[in-house]
Amino acid sequence: MTITLLNYAADQWVEATGGTTDLCSAVTGEIVARTGSQGLDFGAMLKHARNVGGPALRAMTFHERARMIKALAGAIMARKEELYARSWATGATRTDSWIDIEGGAGALFTTSSKGRRELPDDIILIDGEMEPIGKAGTFVGQHVYTSLQGAAVHINAFNFPVWGMLEKLGPTLLAGVPAIVKPASSTGYVAEAAFRIMIEAGVLPAGAIQLIMGSTGDLFEHLTCQDVVSFTGSADTAIKLQSHPIIARDSVRFVAERDSLNASVLGPDAEPGSPEFDLFIKEVVREMTVKAGQKCTAIRRAFVPATMLDAAEAALKVRLAKVVVGDPQAEGVTMGPLASMGQLADVRAKARMLAKEATLIFGDIESVAPIGAATGEGAFMSPLLFRAADPWNADLVHDVEAFGPVSTLMPYGDLDDAIALANRGKGSLALSFFSYDPQIARAFVLGAAAFHGRIVLIDRDSAKESTGHGSPLPMLIHGGPGRAGGGEEMGGIRGVKHYMQRSALQGNPRTLSAIVGQWLPGAPQPEGDVHPFRKRFDELAIGYTLRTGSRTVTLDDIEHFAHFTGDTFYAHMDEEAAAANPFFPGRVAHGYLLLSFAAGLFVDPAPGPVLANYGLEGLRFVKPVSPGDAIAVTLTVKSKARRNDDYGEVRWTVTIRDGEGDLCATYDLLTMNAI
Repeated sequence: MTITLLNYAADQWVEATGGTTDLCSAVTGEIVARTGSQGLDFGAMLKHARNVGGPALRAMTFHERARMIKALAGAIMARKEELYARSWATGATRTDSWIDIEGGAGALFTTSSKGRRELPDDIILIDGEMEPIGKAGTFVGQHVYTSLQGAAVHINAFNFPVWGMLEKLGPTLLAGVPAIVKPASSTGYVAEAAFRIMIEAGVLPAGAIQLIMGSTGDLFEHLTCQDVVSFTGSADTAIKLQSHPIIARDSVRFVAERDSLNASVLGPDAEPGSPEFDLFIKEVVREMTVKAGQKCTAIRRAFVPATMLDAAEAALKVRLAKVVVGDPQAEGVTMGPLASMGQLADVRAKARMLAKEATLIFGDIESVAPIGAATGEGAFMSPLLFRAADPWNADLVHDVEAFGPVSTLMPYGDLDDAIALANRGKGSLALSFFSYDPQIARAFVLGAAAFHGRIVLIDRDSAKESTGHGSPLPMLIHGGPGRAGGGEEMGGIRGVKHYMQRSALQGNPRTLSAIVGQWLPGAPQPEGDVHPFRKRFDELAIGYTLRTGSRTVTLDDIEHFAHFTGDTFYAHMDEEAAAANPFFPGRVAHGYLLLSFAAGLFVDPAPGPVLANYGLEGLRFVKPVSPGDAIAVTLTVKSKARRNDDYGEVRWTVTIRDGEGDLCATYDLLTMNAI
């Protein structure tokens, strides 16, 4: 049955008024869907995103958005079998689809988790520490991030219709920015199904996401400086879009993740028979055949020491011979077809180009006998392994990407030669290096890192847990320099900041503290009659402060602490040795003794809203405390973050000062407090 794919504009499902395109199964060649976007008002879609979706998302805190993203991931997982059923027509095996569907949901889960752990329960994000400007502390600076007030246009590639959509949506929605999604047409029937699941989950505010199932028409004509274009696809298309006059005129942010000639390098220490050699062979073949090699991170160039070239070729051929091409649903098939007949024609044409300067040592460019499918009806192709004996005189292998199950094996001389060859791809998304020698790995990274967005170091110790050469992870940047586009999709909270504006605020600490929702040094510290440990989470105001009485630190205290803990370091126990130290005037109190005495000064011991002390951060010992000195503590509510309906995190700034008012120690104390 042929499916008519619908657009989603201004919170309505809309069918194209004409100009539709037939989408064919990569397996059978039969028409499976029709798609198009004719009749859409693209300017109105952007206005709806900005005027309806944006305000609704920006009204939510980071934590509320994170919970919404988690719900979207759960909805995808609950209905994943619907997506698996559609994904078969793209030529994907169950394993391929697992990476796309469940991997996409996993990216959302991770983004949600990082949002709740690393971002405040607020709508503004502090960037770095406060910067003192005036001498008296009444004029300071603070960098912050706020949500852009435009829309994100996501233009996605065909190879991962679910993951490619979700890995962009997670950071975008977490940033509080609405998105207009434009999937690649050839596999759009899978993307549309996943999009529909998210809409039907009922957790998104109106205008948060919209869908274009065809040409973007005049969409770019309506972009502004508050919008972001996030693109995944070919370098040619990226250059065309990035050169649009509106992009240049209004400085529209353009995040590009383009195809690249990624490389894998076998270290000079990884002799045949070593675990690293075997891992390298396995990874090259896996990257050639997963998703039929249709991965932006796939290994296109495989480099080995010249002395190991023949051994590597033989081992790769043995493993490639076990690959079974055919209908992804047929038993025993390990590699399905390419995504479309057009893609097949393109990859074959690129392979013929490579054959002009490299020798085909495995596979057949023109034909293959697929299992469980008729030859000629689907976009089936044999894995192709080339060998270029002289990589410095083989220009095409470093410049032409056959976006399919194609890779070229090449030799290198020494490590510097391997680095130079890897970098000859002019920038890539991913590079992998197989070695068991940490010093060789270090030298390789120092030489290659500037040209590659991600370097995966694989050896016998990491292999079991390694995600492999080509698996982007939502907590790490996905992107690369040069040919790879110069962008960074994902990357944990870094990815979120692509959709936010960093601004430098300058003013009085009182004003800035109120704006950022966090106490800043110099801001008011109101005191009250009620001990802060007697106040519940919702009752604690930012800046609320307790100033304690003082306690004198005696020599007996220092010696008792030393013997009780076993910390008899000379600075605490030997007057002559301590006085000879340039940092101490003589014997001084242990830093951890000061922390203990500080707690004794500010803790209210009775049961109450404080449920747990779970750590401290940013501890600094500034001035030593000598026997006979008195210390006092100031405890201030710095920030709060609700964790659930029962409790929230309170961050307290703690300062310890001596009798002269000089700062001796400072740190942030973290407690969990009942709501």
